[in-house]
Amino acid sequence: MTRAPADFVVQHAALIATCGGPVPRRGTSQGEIGLIDDAAIAACQGTIVYVGPQAALAHSVALQPNATRVDASGCSVIPGFVDPHTHIVFAGDRRDELRRRLAGASYADIAAEGGGILSTVAATRLASAEELVADARRRLDEMLACGTTTCEAKSGYGLTTESEIKQLRVMRALDAAHPVDVVATFLGAHEVPPEYRQRRADYVSLVANEMIPRVAEEGLADYCDVFCDSGAFTPEEARSILDAGRQAGLTPRIHAEELAVSGGSIVAAQVKARSADHLVFVNEQGADALAAAGVCAVLLPTAAFYLKLGRFAPARMLIERGVPVALATDVNPGGGYSPSLPFAIALACFAMDMTLEEALAAATINAAWSLDRADSVGSLEPGKLMDAVVVNGGLTELLRVGAEAIRVVIKRGRVVGGHN
Repeated sequence: MTRAPADFVVQHAALIATCGGPVPRRGTSQGEIGLIDDAAIAACQGTIVYVGPQAALAHSVALQPNATRVDASGCSVIPGFVDPHTHIVFAGDRRDELRRRLAGASYADIAAEGGGILSTVAATRLASAEELVADARRRLDEMLACGTTTCEAKSGYGLTTESEIKQLRVMRALDAAHPVDVVATFLGAHEVPPEYRQRRADYVSLVANEMIPRVAEEGLADYCDVFCDSGAFTPEEARSILDAGRQAGLTPRIHAEELAVSGGSIVAAQVKARSADHLVFVNEQGADALAAAGVCAVLLPTAAFYLKLGRFAPARMLIERGVPVALATDVNPGGGYSPSLPFAIALACFAMDMTLEEALAAATINAAWSLDRADSVGSLEPGKLMDAVVVNGGLTELLRVGAEAIRVVIKRGRVVGGHN
């Protein structure tokens, strides 16, 4: 038997949760995470070549003399987290809004007074690309320390063609320079800017007919997103923008049903979006439409928590109706204050009635599928990238908010973070 060469190995793990197998996870398979006891995982040049029992490692793998060895005795190993909904590229500070929210002001109250998204838009338009890169790099560092090795990032804080392009170019620079892989989404339809408030149709036309062609021409994004909700874009506006994006080669995603029953989930099904995100107010009709169309539900319990929405997305109902569920942090200046997917997992378990296994699959393999990256990340299987997290102890350590549960973070077969 020919042994596979390897230059990196994690050995003597008490448990490996591979999250391998068919994608996406949905229904009764949502919680399948592929457990292997007393296990090891080896890689060569950043790609996994072996996952299995520790006892079979020596027969399957030829470790190179200078191979990096990570001792995972007493630990669990899981795939690197995939965060499929973030807004990491922005300027400015909205922590004053947090204090107001704690004093009783609502998300809608703050937005009506010129705060919220538009406050960040003003600051981001003024910021240089270099400033945006520096600020976003720090956010990616925080996410990496929490175990995230791949993330999606949205524009949407410029709302002019040049400012949106600037944010997307920043994402491209970050993807090239930072260990975390960054998948870009164009979100020019995040809000209607003040200068277009009296002529919404003109702004929708600008997004569809000027911004999207520029984004596609430069190859700056994989996805096109729209905030389709109460006070944002209507289903008709969202559909026209997402259709334009699709024609330009950008796959649809959509913010839907975060603040009210908005019809966004129905639009997601109609345009066969890759994901419908938030879904705090989604009903059974919307869930059935998502399931039938094969749309992933990306749930953001951290945002619902910090925005004090008073409720969380109905994860149990979505799972029972066959919708694949993923989890994300929604890192952003107004309500995504935590970079931690383990915190999102804890909220999913204790506020949305998901099991730990369902939540782990949601933050790894389903999240990767929602970004069309499940062939390379999201699970620990031969042929995929060696992106992994070594957890101190059992998987339930991930639920201990504030504890140093993450021992080692591995990206492409290289130790890049942790508390080892």
